[in-house]
Amino acid sequence: MIYDLSEAVEANRVSEACHLKGKLLIQGAVGCLAGMMGMTIDMSSQQERSAMGTGVELDCLEGIRVVDFTQFEAGPSCTEALAWLGAEVVKIENPRTGDPGRRLQPGHPDDPWYFHQFNANKKSVTLNLKSPRGLEIVRELLKKADVTVENMAPGTIERLGLGYDEVRKINPRIIYCQVKGFGTGGPYEHSLAFDMIAQAAGGTISVTGDADRAPVKPGPSFGDTGTGMLLAVSILGALYGRSNTGHGRRLQVAMQDAMLHYMRVPFSRTQLTGKAMMRDGTSRSAPGGLTPSALYACKPGGPNDYVYVFCSRANPEHWQRLLKVIGREDLSGDARYDTQVARSQRGAEVDEIIAAWTRQHTKEEAMRLFGGAGVPAGAVFDTLELMNDPSFAERGIMQTIDHPSTGKVKMPAWPVRFDGAAPTVKPSPLLGQHVDDVLGSWLGMDAKELAALRHDGIV
Repeated sequence: MIYDLSEAVEANRVSEACHLKGKLLIQGAVGCLAGMMGMTIDMSSQQERSAMGTGVELDCLEGIRVVDFTQFEAGPSCTEALAWLGAEVVKIENPRTGDPGRRLQPGHPDDPWYFHQFNANKKSVTLNLKSPRGLEIVRELLKKADVTVENMAPGTIERLGLGYDEVRKINPRIIYCQVKGFGTGGPYEHSLAFDMIAQAAGGTISVTGDADRAPVKPGPSFGDTGTGMLLAVSILGALYGRSNTGHGRRLQVAMQDAMLHYMRVPFSRTQLTGKAMMRDGTSRSAPGGLTPSALYACKPGGPNDYVYVFCSRANPEHWQRLLKVIGREDLSGDARYDTQVARSQRGAEVDEIIAAWTRQHTKEEAMRLFGGAGVPAGAVFDTLELMNDPSFAERGIMQTIDHPSTGKVKMPAWPVRFDGAAPTVKPSPLLGQHVDDVLGSWLGMDAKELAALRHDGIV
């Protein structure tokens, strides 16, 4: 998200090789969740499993310091990835309410769950950027940083005197990163953007939904997190390059531009046909397209009781295996259905042949039976079902942290496993939790100086 914030060097070495630090760390007790049959998350002792959510503490980016001005999601998802990989990420926050993603609005209930998701493994330092002393301190932090990332509204960081040209003067080795809504030089460069704005202007909404209905915004936040991941990868490249050149870089990514990266398959279809790609939906195999390729209803008929079944053009055996699973071997060799071209002309018939079978099975049964036979199939799992699936916790892909303000919090970890284990998830920071730690270790401030800063409302 791009937000409007009016309130708001010697670099350390880049690790030449990414390796795991020490032994596996046990990350808080993982409550056993009710499993696929349960529809609520039960953290009671009677339901807890003996398994622990485990992870490894990575030092891929050990020694890399990041000054993080980001808020909400697009920027924080980027800096969180760096933190998971071992960088020391220091989040600069408004002393009163912090990142708006904390939702610490006076007179309104706190909703910390959103903030937890995008700020794990970070540190928090509060600084009043309206004060000369606060700006002086942040400049001192920037002198010692390897990376800084911001996603403020256009022009905001420059008004604070922290634009690229100014920061480069005090730290020519810094990797200076910006997330914007729209690209510099484009017709909308001064416009604000949020996830749904980026997805609309970047095309993903145009290809989502049914052809005879209005387009639909994809549920996941590709505009925010999708942008953040592209920037994180680019930062790693810039850091590696700096280890050879000694020079910093300026990285900029616009959320609209990032969405084009995720639209490459639709663009390929436009290049093939010369027409804008339309929405196909998932309720039926598209006429003239790959068949079967659709969602099929399963019992007991709940809102997400569906299984997606697909037969690839590249492997004719998928169809033969599917017929065996559903007990319709009598159709094997039937010229009406034996090839993709033939099936694409009888999509409705093919869909009903499959649906007649899936309606007699749960989505889990369908996925297991199809998958076991070598037919691509995926059940539609909702957020509760995924959180309650014990296999994710057992593999460290979902980890439970013990947060000082909200207790046990279950959340996805970084999904890439290093030598068989996922990185450890640490709790998101309390507002200003690491002021003494960071200002002491980075800038050498003592207790008297820190007390004076608190007295003056700087931190």
